[in-house]
Amino acid sequence: MKNNATLWAAGALAWAVMSAPSYAIDGASVEVGNGDGTDMGRVGVQWDWKTRWLQGQNWHLGGYWDFALGYWHRGSPPGLNEDITDIGLTPVLRLQRNDLRGPYLEAGIGFHLLSKTSIGDKRLSTAFQFGDHVGAGYRFGPKAAYDVSYRFQHLSNAGIKKPNNGIEFHQIRLQYHF
Repeated sequence: MKNNATLWAAGALAWAVMSAPSYAIDGASVEVGNGDGTDMGRVGVQWDWKTRWLQGQNWHLGGYWDFALGYWHRGSPPGLNEDITDIGLTPVLRLQRNDLRGPYLEAGIGFHLLSKTSIGDKRLSTAFQFGDHVGAGYRFGPKAAYDVSYRFQHLSNAGIKKPNNGIEFHQIRLQYHF
């Protein structure tokens, strides 16, 4: 029953965000990754903050909201859970060139709701998880619309409940900016 409540809450949040006017969405992304014997994939949408902090002659600090829906899979012995659905919202800071082209660095800390609290023999204890990541990427193409990056992500419950095993992923992300 607890897992159904998590799925209902995740679905309601996804519906609310997706029902916002489509012109507000600034980008869409797909990411794949692996870590701790678990494969993952996500799709997401982004909203740019359209604010530039610490702007210099060539670089500035900007950011965006990243809303993503993911799926994790881990081959497991009979009787153990093999998959998790993940929904997350993360504010992300990005150090990038003023023309938005070329290399960038980014970092974010957000929250995730998981459909289950275990995958295989790994126990995460809570459906609520914090997700932080660091990444590096490159933006290119006409109007700097294309973006490819590497991310290292860690998810854990920050000690809310034991055990706090957490999970880490290495990810490749493709993004398109509208």
